[in-house]
Amino acid sequence: MSEAIAVGTPKREVSVAVSAVRKRRIKVWSIRAALVVLWLASWEIAATYWIDPFYYSKPSQVWLKLVEWFTQGTSFGSIWANMLVTMEEAVGGFLLGALAGVVLGILLGRSPLLAEICAPFIKAVNAVPRIVLASLFLIWFGLGLQSKVATAFILVFFAVFFNAFQGAREVDRNLINNARILGASRVQVLTTIVVPSATSWILASLHSAFGFALIGAVVGEVVGAEQGLGLLIARSQGNFDTPGIYAGMIVITVLALVAEALLTALEKRLLKWRPPAAHTEVQI
Repeated sequence: MSEAIAVGTPKREVSVAVSAVRKRRIKVWSIRAALVVLWLASWEIAATYWIDPFYYSKPSQVWLKLVEWFTQGTSFGSIWANMLVTMEEAVGGFLLGALAGVVLGILLGRSPLLAEICAPFIKAVNAVPRIVLASLFLIWFGLGLQSKVATAFILVFFAVFFNAFQGAREVDRNLINNARILGASRVQVLTTIVVPSATSWILASLHSAFGFALIGAVVGEVVGAEQGLGLLIARSQGNFDTPGIYAGMIVITVLALVAEALLTALEKRLLKWRPPAAHTEVQI
C-alpha cells in the first residue's frame, strides 16, 4: 500500500486510502469465507441425503481424517515426517530446476545459433509425458529422494526455462547497443542489462514453478515411494479411503499456498525498484 501512495500526499488522504484498502480487504475475505462455508455445507448436505459418501466423502469425514493424521499419525509414520519428505523433494527439484532453467534460458536467449541447434532437442524432451519420465526415474534412482527430485526438476526446468529464454530475448536492443558503445563487455551487458530485464519474467515463472515442483514430487511418490504425501494418497486410493485422498490434497494445497506467499514476498523485495503498474490490485 505504501508503494502506491505518492510522496507528499497529505496525512488525511493517506489515512483515508489505508482505511479504504482495509475495508476492501475485510470485504474480500468475508466473501471468500462465505463461499467456502456455502460450498462445504452444500457438500455435507448432499453427501448426507443425495449422493453416496463412500465415493464422495464428506467435509466432516475429511476433517476427522486430518485430525487422525495430525494426532495419531499415518500408516507410514508421522504426518509431519511425510510432509517433510515431500517438501524436501519439491524444494530440491525447485532449486535445481529453477537454476538450470534460468542459466540455460538466458544463455540460449542471447545466442540465436545455440538456440537454433538446441531447439528440437528441448522440444522433444518437453513433449515426453511426465508420468513416463517419473517411471524411468524410479527405475534409475530407486524409491528414495533422487527419483522425486528428478521428476520435480523436469517440471520446474521447462516452466522457468521458457520464461527466462523469452525474457532474455525481449531486452531492449537500444540499451544493449548503447552499453556496448560505452565500452561494456559481454559479461557486463549480461549482468547489468539482460539479467535485470529478464527478472520479471523469471520471477513470474517461479510462482507456477513451485506448484509444478510439488506436482512432480507427489507424482513420483504415487508411482513409487517409501514415504510422502503422494504415497498417503496412493494408499488411500488403493483402500477406497476417499477422506484420505481429500486430506492429502488439502495438506498439499496448504503447503503450496505457503510457498506462494513466500515467493510473493521475495518478488516484492527484489522488484522494489520497479514503479507500480496501473493495475496491480489483483494478482493471480
